[in-house]
Amino acid sequence: MPTTDDEIREKYLERAIRELNTLTRELQDCRECPRGQLMPVLGSGHPQADVFLLKHAPMPAEIEEGVAFYGRAGSALMKAFKRLSIDPLAVYGTLCVKCPVSDTSLADPGCVARIGEELAIVQPKIVVVMGEDALEVLNDLHLPLSEHVAARAGEVQRLTPSIEALYVPNIDEALDEESAKRAFWTALRVLGEWYADLPPY
Repeated sequence: MPTTDDEIREKYLERAIRELNTLTRELQDCRECPRGQLMPVLGSGHPQADVFLLKHAPMPAEIEEGVAFYGRAGSALMKAFKRLSIDPLAVYGTLCVKCPVSDTSLADPGCVARIGEELAIVQPKIVVVMGEDALEVLNDLHLPLSEHVAARAGEVQRLTPSIEALYVPNIDEALDEESAKRAFWTALRVLGEWYADLPPY
């Protein structure tokens, strides 16, 4: 009996879930950073998302819940996705610095570099990189066949042969001030156009 496309997709999904669970356990057991008894802030979303959101460091609400994009940033993004007709189930969000440290420079570089593992597991079609600190981390990963992504807001760029990148301002800095909100929205709106052009297969 030949294997169907649905069965193949199911196997890939099961593997992605298994690998993300393993990564989660490894992050929770990590003793390399000075976070003490606080738990790391973990990525969330679909394990095989088309859209991979990357922010630099957690905010207090994210630290409290242990989940990336929990709180105001997540609520703002959900509203934006609705306006842009992007299925939230097609999105995965994570942080460069997963450890709730007072100074992000204290985070273990090896832990920060695990973003590369998350990208390899999720295998998104685009990375939405938020802010210059997150962009620096992404460029420093030196992913196989990767190209340098520039801080040009609202421009879809090539990251690897199979992944594109969209640079936008840091959403945490764009929640209160009107001109910052507008700059973030203007850049993110390009994601809606990109998503609409995505083949449905």
